[in-house]
Amino acid sequence: MRHLPPTATLRTFEVATRHATFTSAAEELCITQSAVSHQLKNLEEIWGVQLFQRGKTLSLTPAGAALAPIVRAFFSNLETTLADVREQKGRMRLRVNTTYSFALKWLLPRLPELARLHPEILVSIESSDEAINFARDNASVAIRFGYGHYPALFSEFMFREQLFPVASPALLQRFGLPDAPAQLLHYPLLTRDGADLVPKWASWFKQVGISMEGLQESVRFADTNMTIEAALLGQGVALARSGHVEKELEDGTLIRLFAVPFPSPAAYYFVCPQGLETQPHIVDFRHWLQAASQQAQHNYQV
Repeated sequence: MRHLPPTATLRTFEVATRHATFTSAAEELCITQSAVSHQLKNLEEIWGVQLFQRGKTLSLTPAGAALAPIVRAFFSNLETTLADVREQKGRMRLRVNTTYSFALKWLLPRLPELARLHPEILVSIESSDEAINFARDNASVAIRFGYGHYPALFSEFMFREQLFPVASPALLQRFGLPDAPAQLLHYPLLTRDGADLVPKWASWFKQVGISMEGLQESVRFADTNMTIEAALLGQGVALARSGHVEKELEDGTLIRLFAVPFPSPAAYYFVCPQGLETQPHIVDFRHWLQAASQQAQHNYQV
């Protein structure tokens, strides 16, 4: 850090990169033109490089052009962080990265309880279905759906969902309430595309001892939310994960069909970089998650 100049000098450089003359840069900084010229000359001496081509107008040298975005990003990040710190008013920011469907269906409805128990934690929710990379992603912790293999990270089991068929009352009025799982073969079954972690209909039918052959598909849905939405619209029967249809089962817009135990092979895990799990606000968040997960696991039992 021997070559780190005063912040005021860096600010002068950042402003000068956006102006055609030292005079106009001085007007923005509310200092004299000679002060701008002196600070930039001093900066060039500290760094040992020429930053500007001086003439009737200023232009950056290759060295100046390489350094300008770095200095500009420094001030931008500083201003953003300061605004964030002021907004928090003593609260601890916790950036949680999770999948969109989990955030929408499971985490979001429970956040008021977290805020009531821990008003000191300011939660920011970020959604991504990709593998978490804490060195790259702007997240403190993550909640992931998988098999628990998170090398070099702290991970903690949360809960495992049950899978079961669901249908809207409107669809059941048209087709009737099925008496046995085999009857579902004559219903429109909604399917997902590319859901490697989630068993498909064939797995559920195998669980109940039925060979599923000759399924007539019309549409495959890209994600869980679209599949559930199609079920709500009465387009067919969906194979739902319990954590994604809590509200719909409670308000009766979806009906669970058959109390067949079928736990998902994948589960939800809390994940964070090693060592962060002991920070007080993260400990509080983990304990809250554990309690909410245990309650959810109990509710999902057949």
